Amino acid sequence: MGQLGIEIALALAGLGTAALLAWPRLSRARLWRAGITPLASIIGSGFLILGPILTDSFGTWGIAAMALLCLAGYLFGAAIRTNIARLDEGAHETPLSTGLERISSWALAFAYVISVAYYLNLFGAFAARIFGAPSDTLARLITTGAYALILLAGLTKGFSLLERLEQLTVSVKLVIIAALIGALAVHAGIEWETGTATRSGMTLGAWPALQLMFGLIVTVQGFETSRYLGDHYSAAERQRSMKLAQAIASAIYMAYVVLLAVSFRSGSFELSETAIIDMMRTVSSILGPLLILAALSAQFSAAVADTNGSGGLVAELTHQRFGMKPTYVLLIASGLALTWLADVFVIVSFASRAFALYYAIQSALAAIRSRTAGAGPLRIAGFGALTVLGLAAALFGTSVEG
Repeated sequence: MGQLGIEIALALAGLGTAALLAWPRLSRARLWRAGITPLASIIGSGFLILGPILTDSFGTWGIAAMALLCLAGYLFGAAIRTNIARLDEGAHETPLSTGLERISSWALAFAYVISVAYYLNLFGAFAARIFGAPSDTLARLITTGAYALILLAGLTKGFSLLERLEQLTVSVKLVIIAALIGALAVHAGIEWETGTATRSGMTLGAWPALQLMFGLIVTVQGFETSRYLGDHYSAAERQRSMKLAQAIASAIYMAYVVLLAVSFRSGSFELSETAIIDMMRTVSSILGPLLILAALSAQFSAAVADTNGSGGLVAELTHQRFGMKPTYVLLIASGLALTWLADVFVIVSFASRAFALYYAIQSALAAIRSRTAGAGPLRIAGFGALTVLGLAAALFGTSVEG
């Protein structure tokens, strides 16, 4: 009955979510459409690899680590939302804020290059599992093919085709994530009733644990894409869409990590990019293939979102002298170099540090603009503290193997 309950929960959660996403009132809602791009990037940032990493390194304390990562993401999002509001009000820009804004935009464009490499390398790693045991060479070849597909789409149809692909893959992965959490919830409940629920401690010291969390910031990254949708949505809509995307992503991450932390002990599994597949075999035989499909849709949609973001940013920064299509070519070339020269966990760390630098600069801009607007000292000091946190993460973040 226990296994049957897991399968029923899996099916009900997945089908229920699919019905909700197909509901015209939701699918056509302007706020939901505005939230798809940031949600695609946040959820694609590593919901499948993050659970095993936190469980392996932090044990039950991974729950607290996940909560802190979500809180950090929301606070950095608050800085960016402040900048959206101030710019929409036509606030006076000083030479310092203008210079910092330009630096932060270039930092973000660079971060997108690394994050797309991260997403597509995860895409390749999970796709390779379709053919059996993990194979680094096969995974890299699949990643190369995914890069070619995105390049072809970008050079031929551009944003319109990529956006349609993004909307489809977001829906697929949300359905599978719901099924995963439904199955894990029943599994954890069974273990709780039978007294087999687990607790485990951290395997890292305080400083290495903090460095690892700095290196995992990319897993809650993606909300900043709302800021760059100004051609399609108002400032208020972009702020609300960012909050919506962060709320949904945080709820998903917390449920996922809590359920993994009470179901698996640190050190009880081999940590790899695709560890979640092997872990879920003890929960449901159906979850393995579903998770591969979720990973493929999640990573592809996130890569699409950041490819668009990078192309638009570079075109804007160069005043259209260097367009989106040449940017796609450079992004793909850089990503292929990372694919064949570094492993996924190292790319995760690189991406986290690049995004942390961007968030630090955006926090500094929020502090400057808040002071100009006459905000209270606590708000200004809070953005200053976020600036320091972002710089520390950029300097000291490490990979899982670091």
